[in-house]
Amino acid sequence: MQEPFVNIPEDTVREALRIVLDVRNHPILIHCNRGKHRTGCVVGCLRKLQRWCLSSVFDEYQRFAAAKARVSDQRFMELFDVSSFKPSGNRRMLGPASK
Repeated sequence: MQEPFVNIPEDTVREALRIVLDVRNHPILIHCNRGKHRTGCVVGCLRKLQRWCLSSVFDEYQRFAAAKARVSDQRFMELFDVSSFKPSGNRRMLGPASK
């Protein structure tokens, strides 16, 4: 079986995160047309921005991706560099710290 979306463009994920974090876009629904991979990667990277530990990021990803979970997605999330992500005035981290 061939994996349909192995190479995830980091710039695309960064742009998706900018949209998700911009409160002017809330409420927001995150989804993709072909399945769970891109959505899972965006949410996993969002969780890293929220300072979730990597094991919790992977647990959530595997719970929702189920049989479609891929090692390449987890590798992407693990290597995604959140330190260079600069929030702007219209962005906030979603989660317990922002409530």
